[in-house]
Amino acid sequence: MREKKPRTVLMSKWTKTKVLLGSKMARPFIPDTRRFNKSTLRMMLNSYSMVYVKPEVGTFGNGVIRVEQIKSGGYTYQLETKVSKFKDYDSLHSSLQQITRKKSYLIQKGIHLVKYNKRCFDIRVMVQLSPKGKWETTGLIGRVAHPGKIVTNYHSGGKPMDVKRLLATHLSSSEMEKVIRTLNDLGEGTGKFLHNKYPGFRQIGLDIGFDRTWTPWIIEVNTNPDPYIFNQLTDKSMYHKVMKYKRAAK
Repeated sequence: MREKKPRTVLMSKWTKTKVLLGSKMARPFIPDTRRFNKSTLRMMLNSYSMVYVKPEVGTFGNGVIRVEQIKSGGYTYQLETKVSKFKDYDSLHSSLQQITRKKSYLIQKGIHLVKYNKRCFDIRVMVQLSPKGKWETTGLIGRVAHPGKIVTNYHSGGKPMDVKRLLATHLSSSEMEKVIRTLNDLGEGTGKFLHNKYPGFRQIGLDIGFDRTWTPWIIEVNTNPDPYIFNQLTDKSMYHKVMKYKRAAK
């Protein structure tokens, strides 16, 4: 029996993760993601030392918690700008339960992202179905986390930045062009794959972060991406193209 195909939005991060794991191209770049429970959190902290606990359904980075196992002993977590410390695992989990309550949360392997001025950043890749019916990367924009926060979202105080300006602080011109090609390929390949599963989609936004080896990680896929972040750039050409394709898709 074929899955029901939503027109434009797929809200569950768990469903999106499971679907994308079916893509040979995307699978190697999807961080280990599991449903939140006490035993799984302990296992993932033992494996990765740092993880993100996030609502299964949510936007703008709201409710995302970074949880860490400290080498010297104990645990910490950060929500918004507040950091909480715990001597033992049971205390940590009990506190997290007060936040998660009966809502569905996921645990995602933590990626130590490259930084800009000591602030983590990722890149939003906007991919849209062109008026000619071809998936195309129409926008790339850097998102630098607000000082003291763990998420890069614009609505949570993140700073939008020109991608080339951001990457130039770490990479040579040739290295930067290679990274941009990787972003384009990942974006367009993911767009085609999702479109085959859910033909109603006309645009997606991938949030891709790089670790210190410059391996790209698909942190999240948004099936109803906000196009207006591109209007924050001085050069409006990307914004105009994104909006043109968005109007054509209606």
